[in-house]
Amino acid sequence: MGSLAVSRLAIDEALPSASIADQVAVIARKELAPQALAIDEGTLYPDALLRRLGEAGAWGSHQPVDGAADLRCAIQSIASLGEVCGATAFMAWCQNTLVWYAANSGNPELVAKFADKFASGEILGGTGLSNPMKSFFGIEKLKLKGRKVEGGYVVRGALPWVSNLGPDHFFGTIFEREDAPGGIVMFLADCANPAITLQPCKPFLAMDGTGTYGVQFRDVFVPDELILAEPAGPFVKKIRAGFILLQAGMALGLIKDCIQIMDEVEAPLGHVNRYLPQQPLQFRELHAEFEKETMALARDPYNAEDGYWRRVIALRLRAGDASVAAAHAAMLHCGARGYLKSHRAQRRLREAYFVAIVTPATKQLRKMLAGDEH
Repeated sequence: MGSLAVSRLAIDEALPSASIADQVAVIARKELAPQALAIDEGTLYPDALLRRLGEAGAWGSHQPVDGAADLRCAIQSIASLGEVCGATAFMAWCQNTLVWYAANSGNPELVAKFADKFASGEILGGTGLSNPMKSFFGIEKLKLKGRKVEGGYVVRGALPWVSNLGPDHFFGTIFEREDAPGGIVMFLADCANPAITLQPCKPFLAMDGTGTYGVQFRDVFVPDELILAEPAGPFVKKIRAGFILLQAGMALGLIKDCIQIMDEVEAPLGHVNRYLPQQPLQFRELHAEFEKETMALARDPYNAEDGYWRRVIALRLRAGDASVAAAHAAMLHCGARGYLKSHRAQRRLREAYFVAIVTPATKQLRKMLAGDEH
């Protein structure tokens, strides 16, 4: 009941002052900030914090109510986390996307068993749609193959990177049917399945504390109760705008902190920083513009019009570009002090590149806007 009540509140014109997003902001400042360095260094996967955020309602506000959904509160919550730690904002996107999959599934058995547990943070997990999203636009081929058996499917293959995972986590992904050419099925993968292996990845530039693994499927039996959608095509069209819009929270939070970094060095360095071509005021205006467009689009994530979809893609593209530009400007404004490993400016720059390359990456977004799906 709590998550449904929150969703109804989120649909109101103005979010209440004691909203979930406000609670998330407090948790970010008080509980996440001391952990940000360890998460960035990859020595901590903050599963306890993610469950705490779930208890505060962070993962449930965007569940559909009476056939409508509102993503604004979820995006604002991700942005609040992103102001402090880009890696945690990414994990928040993963968890919110997992909830988005389950809440939109037409499989009543799956919804009854998992939707509330994902939304409360009782079960954590991620999204394995990087490869499928690329496959839909002719960039890659589907890496998972499956065949029908009694009571479900048997799936094999490997995904190179899936985030927000652990031995008791779940994630959503897609396989291609070997026994029905052209058929694709979306399902929940249970990391506790002994036929699923999580393989640690080589160290990344950033994001090492995000529970990211390569995932191998060795003839994994997927029961019917774990099927999100079959066929998967119409389902993906329904959830794709939400998938991308939720990513905007990562950019909004990161850009806001980069502006704060520039403001922090205004007193000691403003006399020379004023000669730099990009100033905090420009990014404040850009952030306000992005936030306004994001919130407008987030009210109607099921909009099937082509013009709406193109606005979503265009916003995501500009947000990735602006994240890199804002972090670059913050580094230049800080000068040598931002070059220290102890200063967060260099972390924000590393995180900004992730916003630009996480699926759908800048180059894929440009391909999508060009209308090239092959």
